[in-house]
Amino acid sequence: MTDITQEELAKRAEVERIKDASNYLRGTLVKSLQDPLTGALAEYDTQLSKYHGIYQQDDRDLRDERRRQKLEPRYQFMVRIRVPGGVCTPMQWLEVDRIANTWCNHTIRLTSRQAFQLHGVVKRNLKKTIAEINAALLDTIAACGDVNRNVTCNPNPHQSRLHAEVYEYACRISEHLTPQTTAYHEIWLDEELLSSSRQDEEPIYGKHYLPRKFKIAVAIPPSNDVDIFANDLGFIAIAEDDHLLGFNITVGGGLSMAHGDTETYPRLADVIGYCPKNKTLQVAEEIVKIQRDNGDRVNRKHARFKYTIEDRGVEWFKFELNQRLGWNIESPRPFIFEHSGDRYGWIEGINDTWHCTLFIQNGRILDTEDLPMMTGLREIAKVHDGDFRITANQNLIIGQVGSKRKPIIDALLKKYRLAHSYPHTALRLNSMACVAFPTCGLAMAESERYFPSLIDKLDVIIKQTGLENDPILVRMTGCPNGCARSVLAEIGFVGKAPGKYNLYLGAGFYGQRLNKLYRENIGEEQILAELTPILQHYAREREPGERFGDFVIKAGYVKEVLTGKDFHS
Repeated sequence: MTDITQEELAKRAEVERIKDASNYLRGTLVKSLQDPLTGALAEYDTQLSKYHGIYQQDDRDLRDERRRQKLEPRYQFMVRIRVPGGVCTPMQWLEVDRIANTWCNHTIRLTSRQAFQLHGVVKRNLKKTIAEINAALLDTIAACGDVNRNVTCNPNPHQSRLHAEVYEYACRISEHLTPQTTAYHEIWLDEELLSSSRQDEEPIYGKHYLPRKFKIAVAIPPSNDVDIFANDLGFIAIAEDDHLLGFNITVGGGLSMAHGDTETYPRLADVIGYCPKNKTLQVAEEIVKIQRDNGDRVNRKHARFKYTIEDRGVEWFKFELNQRLGWNIESPRPFIFEHSGDRYGWIEGINDTWHCTLFIQNGRILDTEDLPMMTGLREIAKVHDGDFRITANQNLIIGQVGSKRKPIIDALLKKYRLAHSYPHTALRLNSMACVAFPTCGLAMAESERYFPSLIDKLDVIIKQTGLENDPILVRMTGCPNGCARSVLAEIGFVGKAPGKYNLYLGAGFYGQRLNKLYRENIGEEQILAELTPILQHYAREREPGERFGDFVIKAGYVKEVLTGKDFHS
């Protein structure tokens, strides 16, 4: 890591110059927050706020009407709360619930990276919201921005001794890679400002942080519930007799792309080797530093770690990593993935505990007339002495419930109809969607608000063909950035325009294969017309145990995608 000249800086993307001038992520955020004339932050501060876990958005449902009235957009903010491994206490759940109903839009969003998202915060309430989140011993720092994001992990540390130990490593990785700048505490928590004669130091990230966001996941075979190969860096637990030995290391995954730009593409991570568990933090740090020093800071579309690996090659990367470590990583150890979804209902764990997984459609927790989910979970949190766990599939586990307390929790599940959250078709239980409209500025089409109604129509076909108990991964995103991992779905929908989607088929059920474009820019009527005969064909002619994604490749509907560069071909 070296300083760069102003001439070199001028050639870089604008975001790089914003970071350079930000004084370690401070910018003019304090001044922006105090400006009463607008509901927005200053332009450059909207980039820096991401490192503090905040995205500026506006209500796109109201955008045209406000423009006609000559009003500025209805600016609001999404606040993302880091939850390493997805585990929080009942008291923290109650605080997030209270904050959501006090300063936000009365909903909680569970993300595919096991974080909380709160939507609808207005600028004058931002500081109160962040302060109250921190008072609950949670935080939002590094939940967004060009840094390591929330570290995902199997969310059940009490399933076994192995799960508990691996979860601890996920938390240690998250803590080790958290930015060291004190700007967050100064701006949001009113801690004493650093004197002007001092500067923060970022021993891992440096002054310019990373070229783009960086995502890490930790998986415990045989479950690939975190979609390990979709991440920049992954650690696959290798164990013996339920004791953790170390991790296989995966590098170079990432799912974002841009419509019409074949130079951008999703990529699955490569398994490059194995490290003993006591070397995990060193490996994570050096890999992040390799991307810091070698990632593309000129072209943001080419700045993800997957392109660094693709351009320079896996062998170059392994050599560079070994040189920096001062020792050589070992050959990968054998492992097998058998499933990638969540198991619903009650599951018995260790130490006389139970865990209940609830299906949360598209991760949105709110009260409706038919399902008072938010109220029910609030009442459960008041009597629960275990924990809550967000899964990487946007679902929720009520965890570590003792045998004596289980009947109490079970009664509340029934009272608030939460026990009805998982008796659905296997298609719906394996569905996932991103937020999209009305808050996401990148959305090209609906996703979360529309997907349930499309699943209703697909369920009719599923039941007619006798496939209601057969899991098929089906996911939708409102744009090609991949937040709901749609290109890893056996049936994937990617928004192209209002009411129009690209239909992709053929991903691996265990997260081991990308899907392939089957039909472009189609609406609901054509979606159903295209999928009906394929599902009927699958129901008639599949082999025992054959997954839908494997079948559509065998039957010739799409070709197998073995590498990211094959995705568009």
